Formats: sequence, structure tokens, C-alpha cells
Amino acid sequence: MTAFTVALVLVVAAAGLLRWRRPAWYWLAFGVTLAALRVLVRYRSVMDACGLTVPPARWRLSLARATNRPIPEPRPPRIRRLRPTRTGLVLRLQLRPGQDVFDIAAASDRLRHSFSMFGVTSREVRSGVVEVRMTGYDVLKRVRMPAETETRAMRVPVALREDGSVHYRDYRAIPHALTLGATESGKSVYQRNLVAGLAPLDIALVGIDCKQGVELFPLARRFSALADSPDTAAELLDALVARMADVYRLIRTQQRITVDVPDAEIAADIWDLPDELRPTPVVVLVDEVAELALYATKEEERRRDRIITALVRLAQLGRAAGIYLEICGQRFGSELGKGITMLRAQLTGRTAHRLNDETSANMAFGDIAPDAVLAAIQIPAELRGLAIAGDASGGWRRIRAPHTSLRQAVNLCNRYADRAPDLPELAPFRPTTGTTTELVPSAKASPATA
Repeated sequence: MTAFTVALVLVVAAAGLLRWRRPAWYWLAFGVTLAALRVLVRYRSVMDACGLTVPPARWRLSLARATNRPIPEPRPPRIRRLRPTRTGLVLRLQLRPGQDVFDIAAASDRLRHSFSMFGVTSREVRSGVVEVRMTGYDVLKRVRMPAETETRAMRVPVALREDGSVHYRDYRAIPHALTLGATESGKSVYQRNLVAGLAPLDIALVGIDCKQGVELFPLARRFSALADSPDTAAELLDALVARMADVYRLIRTQQRITVDVPDAEIAADIWDLPDELRPTPVVVLVDEVAELALYATKEEERRRDRIITALVRLAQLGRAAGIYLEICGQRFGSELGKGITMLRAQLTGRTAHRLNDETSANMAFGDIAPDAVLAAIQIPAELRGLAIAGDASGGWRRIRAPHTSLRQAVNLCNRYADRAPDLPELAPFRPTTGTTTELVPSAKASPATA
């Protein structure tokens, strides 16, 4: 008996230590089993208490009365599958007639308390089937990305969601995005993760960093073009608009609109072209959009209008030509001038780190998910990297990117420097890569050689 007691105390102590120091290990060793039992035992009573049950069918009531049996109890959604994951549990429910997916979403906080889980989110898989994801611990406190992630063309993992799933940046689904964040909010780390994910792909990276290139300067070996001032940015964007026109002319000549060609093979964008003819996709990263929109003189105002017009054109027309925008900034409001709200309307993806003002949060989410505005301005300063991600569908979620140091990002960009393509239109803006990386000060300078 003494040996059993000592062993039990050691197990409890080990579980407590793991829960404190290594919550992921504790979950896999002890938590997942206890949570699954807790959900199965409490399920019916919890659903009844949360108002997620429906009265029995009339035929069952009639049968009970005819046979003098007890009245059947209200029925909760039927559990179709209970699947443990490395961060929690996934519960797939079959809704009863009269129930709605919004009923489950509205009761998420009550389910979290009732099942003693850290977080509960839900989504509709198909009509009548809802997937409830429950996390057993705070997965965003210490982000650990899964060892294996789903990778395919123009889709890269960049962060971890609050339900334990991976947050991807899919350029085929969401061509253009806006990323906001105050100083020391983790926006630069998010950008590094994005560049690190894009570096191994066969794409061209184009950067506009008006802080004299201090953010994108170290990563220049993987970039096909870089601009470090508004003047250079204006000429670089004009070159991208010209490239977009050339790509559209190529698509027009290769559309193959004939009677014997199936509808699915008619070319409407670069992804419908044969591999040997497909132009290289281009991802444009703008580090601080406000620097492109500010002006103090009439000449700077004309340059500003030229830049914003080019960005709006690329946002409206660039997707089919394989040009994708990543607009980043600390501040994004209507005071940046005309064309800003038009540009925002084309940026489907929205990511907001900690913001200092409600105006920027409204610009990010006010038109797609008003309830995400409050969540964006309530992010605490000590949780750097925590962000709210949403899209035009109205859904939003909390995410956090894993910490990637500048050295790690530089090493990765240097490793894949040979994948940076030489595009003739962007040759004057290609950064030199000698002993130290230098940016071309102006597009009017002679073309740099890699």
C-alpha cells in the first residue's frame, strides 16, 4: 500500500509539473483522456443546461403514452465523432431538426466552462453537421507549429490559431491582404514568417520599405526587387503595372477559345496557362503604407497620387496576372487621403496586431466583422505577436505567429537566394548582393547585377 501511495504521489506531482512547465506534454499524457471522459459523461446534462436540446418527436410522445412508458427526455445533438488532437478535442455533432449552427456558436463560452476546457470554437462542416474544436490549454502562450503542415502552391503556414489549427496565407484564395500593428506589436515577426514561408517557392518577391530598407534589407538576397524610398517605390509600382499589362496580353494570345477546347482549359489567368508559358507569380510586400501616402509639397502630392493609383490598379487587376499584395502598416485611416478606402476594399485578408486607436481597427474590420474591432484594440501589450485575422466572409479568429529571429529569416533567404528570378521589368530595382547587401537608391540609377 505504501509503494502504491508513493507511486500515486509521484504521478500526481509529475502531472502538476508538466501542466505548469510543459502544457502540451501534460495534455498528451494525461489531459486528453480526462477531457474525453469528462465530455462523454457530462454531455447530455451540459447540452440540456445550455439549451442545446430539442423536445422528443411527436411519434415518440404518442408511443410513450400508448404503451404507458415514461416521457422521453429532450434530445441533444448526436455525437458523430470524438477525435483527440495534440492541442484538444474535435467533436463532430449531428444537429437535430430545428437546431442551427448559431446555437452552438452562441453557447461556446458556456460549453468551455462546463467541459473545463480552455477554449471552444465551432464551424459548420455541411448542412446539419457542426465541428466543435476544444483546446485543452493556451496554445497561443507558447506557439509551437506542427512538424508537418499542408503545403501547396501559393499557400504557406504563417501562424497558429487559438483552436490549435494552422493559419495559412493562401494567395490563390485571398490574393491581397492588409496587416496592421502598432510598434512592438509583433507585426515584423509576422512578416518574417511570411517571407520565410515564401522563400522556398518559385515566386518573385518584391519589397517596398521606405524606412531606408531596414526591415527588408537583410532579406534582400531572396528579393527580385527592392525600393527604399517613395520615389523608387513609385517607379517600381509603375514597372509592376507595365508587367501586369504584358501578362494580360500573353493570356489573351493563349486563351485557346475554340470549339474543341473544354471550358475548364480556357485561359483566364496565369494558372490556366501551360507550365512552360506561365509567368512567375509576384508577391509585393509594402512595409509601411503610410510613408507612401504622406506628402508635404505639391510634387510629393503628385507622387503620392501616382503611388496610390498604381496600388489600387494592382489590387483590382493583379490577381489574374499573378501579382499579389501584402500591405503592412502601423496606421491605416481615411486621413491618408483619397484612394485609401478604395484600396482597402480590394484587400480581402485582414490581420490586426495590437492597435493604439480604434480608427485603424475600424478600417481593418469595420466593413467585414464589427465584433472583431473590440478584440483588436484589447490585445495586451505583453502578448506580442497576438493578432486578429479575418476576411470578407465575416469570420475572424485569434492567431499568433511563432517567434522567428531576424537571423533565422536571413539564413533562410540566403539558402534560397538562387530561387529569386531575374525579371526584365524589375532589373533596375534588383538589390546588389556582394559582401554587404545594398539597395538601389533610385530606379534611375544603372541596373544592379546580382
